[in-house]
Amino acid sequence: MELRRVVVTGLGALTPIGNTVQEYWDGLINGVSGAAPITYFDASKFRTHFACEVKNFNVENFIDRKEARKMDRYAQYAMVASEEAVKDAGFDMEKIDKDRVGVIWGSGIGGLETFQIEVLNFASGDGTPKFNPFFIPKMIADIAGGHISIKYGFRGPNFTTVSACASSTNAIIDAFNYIRLGHADAMVTGGSEAAVTIAGMGGFNAMHALSTRNDDPKSASRPMDKDRDGFVLGEGAGALVLEEYEHAIARGATIYCEIGGGGMSADAYHITAPHPEGLGAKNVMLNCLRDAGLQPSDVDGVNMHGTSTPLGDMAESKAILHVFGEHAYSMNLNSTKSMTGHLLGAAGAVETISAILSLKHGLVPPTINHFTDDENIDSKLNFTFNKAQKRDMNVVMSNTFGFGGHNACVLVKKLEI
Repeated sequence: MELRRVVVTGLGALTPIGNTVQEYWDGLINGVSGAAPITYFDASKFRTHFACEVKNFNVENFIDRKEARKMDRYAQYAMVASEEAVKDAGFDMEKIDKDRVGVIWGSGIGGLETFQIEVLNFASGDGTPKFNPFFIPKMIADIAGGHISIKYGFRGPNFTTVSACASSTNAIIDAFNYIRLGHADAMVTGGSEAAVTIAGMGGFNAMHALSTRNDDPKSASRPMDKDRDGFVLGEGAGALVLEEYEHAIARGATIYCEIGGGGMSADAYHITAPHPEGLGAKNVMLNCLRDAGLQPSDVDGVNMHGTSTPLGDMAESKAILHVFGEHAYSMNLNSTKSMTGHLLGAAGAVETISAILSLKHGLVPPTINHFTDDENIDSKLNFTFNKAQKRDMNVVMSNTFGFGGHNACVLVKKLEI
């Protein structure tokens, strides 16, 4: 069968460096760090005292207070980002066939804060089980997509992908496939996460996964730098409206770009560490190129997974050299996690939005906080260190890799009429 073309017609973002798509983009190109001391709880006894929190966010500006209390923060973030994306897409809700519009969302953890609160409340009591009746529907990882569909009446395919930090990239790929296979005309997709909690920080600290640069949080996320010491935990949401090309043209939609392809793979190596030679990362990029019908030389840039962990950055850099060969030296590579921190299951969505805006504006956001080259990473690669670079971008890939060895890569390209 002939696959249908899929385009992007709406974007929404709620991030540690901006609460709208425009604010997020402004933060990216200006190299703003979202890292700061944690405000949600007293982190003074934790190994890490800082994170990339969403700032100046009042949920009651977007959602009725009574309804907001029924949602974990990760679902609140999803609702806000998806609202911006749906408005951006400009659907006529009276004319669109809502049976043909679905929601595929991604979250690596879901309602961690809700789970934490309910369990701590029980533990501090006398053993009598007193739980909030909304405990389960607030906590479960699929509920954000449910809330989005209920708000708009979208009755098409609806589910949540969970693949740790690759979750929202997998969601985008699934939404892309459902449209091009003819199962839907449009999909709201993306991901959200709100793991800056006692349990989240404590758990990642116990793994020694987080940076402990408490004396200088803003420079703590430093992908590819010799002195990187772990990732910075972030939170927020990214939302995209994907649409079948002819459907978008027929209603006069503004089109950002085309989704060219998606790739998936597994490291099959370790529950948390990447394959040291970047085998899974290499395979996922090759799979993505194959799906898009493109050659490595067609790619202008890669938004790297680039978490600022000692092993991860090195393995991904090796994989890029394996896939792109000499062409790797002529591409722009970057890691926006240097600014947003690591949004876990939401990372793929917010980073795909960055890739899309790079196509639109001809500008590559920087990888900030680079001070010292790592002798184990090829210094001839252009990681777009410290300052945004102008470049006419036609094809950009975005990588995400998750605990468990899950790898997902999505490719976006300028629309060719």
